[in-house]
Amino acid sequence: MRKLFVFALLALLAASCGRDTDYSAVPEASADQIQRVEPLCWWTGMKTPLQLMVQGPEIGSFDVAVEGRGLEVTATHPADSPNFLFIDLKVNGEGTFNLVFTKGDIQFKYPYIIRKREAGSRERASFTTADMVYLIMPDRFASGSADNDHGWPGGDYNDGSARAWNVPETPDDVDRSNPVSRHGGDIQGLADHLDYIADLGATAIWCTPLLLDNQGHESYHGYACADYYHIDPRFGDNAAYKAFVDAAHARGIKVIMDIVTNHCGTAHWWMQDAPFADWYHSGSPYMQMNALFSVYMDPNASVRDRERQESGWFVPSMPDMNLDNPYVLRYFQQWAVWWIEYAGLDGLRVDTYPYNEPEPMAQWCRSVTDEYPNMNIVGECWDVKIPQLAYWQKDNPNKDGFNSQLPSIMDFPLESAIKTALCEDEINWDEGMTRIYTIIAQDFAYQDLSHMMTFFANHDHARTGDVLRAEPGRMKLALTLLATLRGIPQLYYGDEMMFLERKDRPGHDGSKRIDFPGGWEGDTPDLFSPEGRSGADGLYKDAADLHDYTRTLFQWRKGCKAIQEGKTLHFLSRANVGSRNVTDNTYAFFRFTDEEAVFVYINNTFEPRSLDWNHYREFVSGPVTGQDVLKGEPITLQDGVVIAPKSALVVEFKR
Repeated sequence: MRKLFVFALLALLAASCGRDTDYSAVPEASADQIQRVEPLCWWTGMKTPLQLMVQGPEIGSFDVAVEGRGLEVTATHPADSPNFLFIDLKVNGEGTFNLVFTKGDIQFKYPYIIRKREAGSRERASFTTADMVYLIMPDRFASGSADNDHGWPGGDYNDGSARAWNVPETPDDVDRSNPVSRHGGDIQGLADHLDYIADLGATAIWCTPLLLDNQGHESYHGYACADYYHIDPRFGDNAAYKAFVDAAHARGIKVIMDIVTNHCGTAHWWMQDAPFADWYHSGSPYMQMNALFSVYMDPNASVRDRERQESGWFVPSMPDMNLDNPYVLRYFQQWAVWWIEYAGLDGLRVDTYPYNEPEPMAQWCRSVTDEYPNMNIVGECWDVKIPQLAYWQKDNPNKDGFNSQLPSIMDFPLESAIKTALCEDEINWDEGMTRIYTIIAQDFAYQDLSHMMTFFANHDHARTGDVLRAEPGRMKLALTLLATLRGIPQLYYGDEMMFLERKDRPGHDGSKRIDFPGGWEGDTPDLFSPEGRSGADGLYKDAADLHDYTRTLFQWRKGCKAIQEGKTLHFLSRANVGSRNVTDNTYAFFRFTDEEAVFVYINNTFEPRSLDWNHYREFVSGPVTGQDVLKGEPITLQDGVVIAPKSALVVEFKR
């Protein structure tokens, strides 16, 4: 009797694994029976557990088995909606395996691919202080093809799975005259101009989201996702994105994906039928988030304020995801890993990071870095208060014991200081370049300065050219600071030529996110080409000079260890103005290693400044000869070296 029981148990286990059962006569599921399976595919040798989310009519009531050896069902989990089933799988081999669904007399199967993981995938490198990150809004950068402007003509396209994906109707149409409409930039346009990006000195690209955003209007920015596993058909498809990453890698350029875990868009397909009732935070009655990041570290904060920060919607068109639901969290953990593995990504940027639930996001970060130990993730923690910003960096010694596990943060305090300081001419003691000095002086607050992303603008800011009064001298000072201060520099597309916002809807986000001239057939001037830059006039009369200045700085930076890895020693000059002791609106600093150093002098005044080299004697005694980086010629640093008004001096020398 006992032997019969054992044999029966073994037979049952074998059947559950699909190893001894013949499913050859079972028909393949129709598109109506299985509407979605995510992740789209998976790989051998992954540390991340595999849990499939399957969508189909009443699929939650079906039993599941696997046809073929190498993939095992370990558990199934029905959802609140009968149209979803979550399946835990153990991966033991590669190939195409059929998931067999059975309910009474109804039976069908779905092919699921387990691919062989590429050698070295786990150890992949990521972006560091050795890189310059070039931020692009793809819809506004360049159009490689007009064929996809109105959606995808073929009806479905390759997505990396065993099945093609049916593309939904995309209502937001192309109209370049309207700053909030689609303008037609796409992945092919990005690929067509990789040589321009590499020549500028960029070694990494961060694109704003390329996934499907199917809102009825203002979908061009991509931050209201409608499908987390598919590139928007107006940009291309998944295969085109993967090819773009490969092409970037061939030029020594890393690719960072911009992702949003906090919210989706109201046009997302699961808004019609969510797997669980708490898949996202209810929007009825609607609750707006309060953008009050301090509630997480504030010992006096009310529970009500914290709940509003965590659960409120970003805007009415962007439902707030509930990462406290373990299935939602697992979904986003796998999703990030899937895109890294599928496309060969080199890093992630997370939008609206402090709007997420903190503890689940810490688990999310840990899951990504467990899979890829060298992976850098930078979070948008938009806070100019340094202690509150430092709170979000991994291993920061927070009093409440919270550890975000987030490797990198964006340096919003420095961004604010740079743009404010460079606009100030008549100054008091704590203004002008003192602002930047004060920010750098607080570096003690950060856990890891090598994981700070520095910038003076991104897609959410006014155009720096407008802020700096369209003055090339001020723009060059901003570029110099970006290239030489500590951290990982990020440059917003077009700032290398001082792009200005459109004037038809001033101040609107869409007007700031302008088209790159030359990115569309027939554009004049073509600022991608040297001839177009040198011949430009009007708004772009300084394009060639500014572009070459930027290129000089960032091509040089690629080989300068003192800038990439060095420490900082900075100096601020004071002057007596009447009875007041004020800064003279200059700022000087050394970046240095044991072997080499760089001296940077920023003259933010309208007068020339003569170098008092003795002022820096604690770092170097006596004159030194080095290379003037901006002029490309030798120079001796000593008393009397003149720095012109609104200009910088950058000198590299051996110690």
